[in-house]
Amino acid sequence: MSLHPRPATRSRSRLLAWAAAAGALAMLASTLPGEAFDSQMPGADITGTWVRYGGFSRRGVDPRYAAPPSGKMVLRPQYAKAYNAKTKEEETAAASGEPIADPGVNCLPYGMPEMMSAIYPLEILQTPGQVTIIAEAFSQVRRIFLNAPQVKIGDFPPGYYGHSVGHWEGDTLVVDTIGIKPSVLGHDEMPHSDQLRITERIRLVSPDILHDEITVQDPVTLVKPWTFTFAYRRYPHYQMQEYVCENNHEYIDPSGVQHVRLQDEMPK
Repeated sequence: MSLHPRPATRSRSRLLAWAAAAGALAMLASTLPGEAFDSQMPGADITGTWVRYGGFSRRGVDPRYAAPPSGKMVLRPQYAKAYNAKTKEEETAAASGEPIADPGVNCLPYGMPEMMSAIYPLEILQTPGQVTIIAEAFSQVRRIFLNAPQVKIGDFPPGYYGHSVGHWEGDTLVVDTIGIKPSVLGHDEMPHSDQLRITERIRLVSPDILHDEITVQDPVTLVKPWTFTFAYRRYPHYQMQEYVCENNHEYIDPSGVQHVRLQDEMPK
């Protein structure tokens, strides 16, 4: 007979309880959503970190993989007049050394589609049912839901990144995005309405060069759809960094002019 029957009994009971719990977890795991997904992602493997190919000067870019020239943005007359006046005002202010501030100075995210310009690196993550794109600038995140129905314009609360759904056509990821609020300026500060629709065709043009062909449509502000392409190169050893806009080096004065504080002028 054991000299310590009760502790031994408790130990056996604990083991039995652990075994039962492990069995229950195994049964639960076998029914969890996603277990039936194939481990092989559909389409091309675009997971990884990417930087703008050739930067913004196109210096050193292989013409075989360079982004094609952008189409022309054709605004409707009333929007073109305001856009041209604003552009001229910005050019004059920049030439005088007092540039007009953009939303980034207020630490606002760029939103879609400008976050795809990759001013800082982008990270793409492929998981079952979703492609997630993270921009290091302002730690922006957008989610592309695969093989999901798109909602109607007006049924989704507008925001910076909108509602994106996508599907693979062979090795090309085709993405449809709606729901970008008008205060989020488009590429090249393009004005738009709540009717904006963005179509992307994302594909590898070589193992380490990725293109995102973007077509924007807006029946309110544009005469015709406008297409431009961003090109990226794979940046395999880069680890994404935290980018929180809080240093207050840049600020906007009451007249809307952008300034940079010197180190000894920084708020304590």
